Amino acid sequence: MTTPPEIAALSFEDALKALEDVVRRLESGEAPLDESITLYARGDALRAHCQARLDAAQARIEAVVTDRDGRATGTRPFDGATA
Repeated sequence: MTTPPEIAALSFEDALKALEDVVRRLESGEAPLDESITLYARGDALRAHCQARLDAAQARIEAVVTDRDGRATGTRPFDGATA
């Protein structure tokens, strides 16, 4: 799925706010069917964009590696696991 340029340019926070707006509009039940379908597609693109931003952020996070005395000796990619 190709992300529309107007969504790709959004920060994570702006995309999340837009996604919340889409969900609120869909949950209200006030949108006609055609608009609901368009909103759903936009929401899916926003969700994918947010997930991609989160995945990229997690890939950049590094965990500090320490020796037996607790001194920092370097870093390693963070995988979410604890030693």
